[in-house]
Amino acid sequence: MAAVTEAPPLAPAPEKKPPRKRGRLVPYWLLLPGILWLIVFFALPMIYQASTSVQTGSLEEGYKVTWHFATYWDALSEYWPQFLRSVLYAAAATVLCLVLGYPLAYLIAFRAGRWRNLIMVLVIAPFFTSFLIRTLAWKTILADSGPVVSTLNTLHVLDVTNWLGWTSGDRVLATPLAVVCGLTYNFLPFMILPLYTSLERIDGRLHEAAGDLYAKPWTTFRKVTFPLSMPGVVSGTLLTFIPAAGDYVNAELLGSTDTRMIGNVIQTQFLRILDYPTAAALSFILMAAILFMVTFYIRKSGTEDLV
Repeated sequence: MAAVTEAPPLAPAPEKKPPRKRGRLVPYWLLLPGILWLIVFFALPMIYQASTSVQTGSLEEGYKVTWHFATYWDALSEYWPQFLRSVLYAAAATVLCLVLGYPLAYLIAFRAGRWRNLIMVLVIAPFFTSFLIRTLAWKTILADSGPVVSTLNTLHVLDVTNWLGWTSGDRVLATPLAVVCGLTYNFLPFMILPLYTSLERIDGRLHEAAGDLYAKPWTTFRKVTFPLSMPGVVSGTLLTFIPAAGDYVNAELLGSTDTRMIGNVIQTQFLRILDYPTAAALSFILMAAILFMVTFYIRKSGTEDLV
């Protein structure tokens, strides 16, 4: 019998070196600038304002932290109409932005074709000018002798808005309607862009499948398009409602003393009356109210996939 030669033993596998600690720290080093930015420009001012809200004293004598939490109750009991008005104006502007923005976002996503880029530029064109200039322009648009007011009078639209309490007589300026129009115009792009992003992600084959199953266009929209665009709806409504609730420029320039929002009160307390504890307390109450409403809204919307 032939001798069977044994195969040489296999060389031991090289030991894997443990990953270098420096490499594992790279993600944390990349996050460090953002964390420092949040600490310096968000956390520290929040802590300072929190301490200011529980202080007592005056600007001449100085303020001291006395843990005077009654400032919160006093501020809320005195300025609750402005809080309620801010929520109503912001909600109305958000609904109008959704009604106006969804068809336009749908057009850009599915029907614009080669005009898509041009329409997108027109949507973001208001950002090319300052917020203040855009709001001042509405004073000319809604002037008493302007074409908008005369057209509304001809169509008897002002009769309805007067009955609802949104306008006064033949005027639109210095009324709630003017403030809501300003809020709607200024924050409409914040509604359109998330909606377009969400609609653009929808696979067109789903619409074709719905058509193959003999679904009518309205049924396709109700069963397919709108549910799949809910992340954009939620994102757009949040991006519109949150800044609109704290806005004070539109109410200052387009409204009157009867349309003052909570942002106007906070600005007055900080810069004119110089009552810093009340202003800080109002800011925290507004933040807490918006945080509660946003949390409730997100849970009830049934989606956490925000655009």
